[in-house]
Amino acid sequence: MKTPDMILENAGIQVDTLKSKNPKLYDSIRIAMDDFADQYAEWRIEKQKSGNKNSIFKTLGASNHTKEHRDIHDFYATDPKALELLLDIETFNENVWEPACGQGHLSKVLIRRGYKVKSTDLFDYGYGTPNVDFLHCYEHFNGDIITNPPYKYAVNFVKKALELIPNGNRVAMFLKLTFLEGKERKKLFELNPPKIIYISSSRLACAKNGDFSNAQSAVCYAWFIWQKGFKGDTIIKWFN
Repeated sequence: MKTPDMILENAGIQVDTLKSKNPKLYDSIRIAMDDFADQYAEWRIEKQKSGNKNSIFKTLGASNHTKEHRDIHDFYATDPKALELLLDIETFNENVWEPACGQGHLSKVLIRRGYKVKSTDLFDYGYGTPNVDFLHCYEHFNGDIITNPPYKYAVNFVKKALELIPNGNRVAMFLKLTFLEGKERKKLFELNPPKIIYISSSRLACAKNGDFSNAQSAVCYAWFIWQKGFKGDTIIKWFN
């Protein structure tokens, strides 16, 4: 089986030169290739089930869709079960900020569990406070931050969240397991290692526009949890 670097070399791209001169571009290409691999895996699964070659676009998680099949604001809601399972094994600060709340799928779970939740989003999906650009927020938040960020801005969301909370408080992000890859994210992990990563042993779905009626996924997701100030080795566990 050809590796991603072999595929790039066969396409006439000098990989070593690209890595040294433009590592961010290399990382972006690798992420796109990983997303395509996820897409192809799901397409094969759905084809075996239904024979429908277009069914893949109904089952992919955030950022895996071609432009014409994507929501204009990249809104793919998280299955509430993902947070229910996390809250069964982790307890957070009583004050929680959900800065990409969408239609409130995660916020509602937190409220039912007794948390005081600040729900905001850049866009108006009918829940929480809209028109709040989290990446341009500067007021500190005395609590924990829990969200499923837009994947292409995930690194920025992590950095901003850690910037806004006090030492000892936590950030929990629901992300594809492939978030572990890439030079830029390696730098993030070296400076701010997650304290624990919970990998979902069963597939959890993200649904376009919050419609879970046909949502399926062959993508592996995980909860990445940071504790501000933590500098030890990351613990890997499984849930679900």
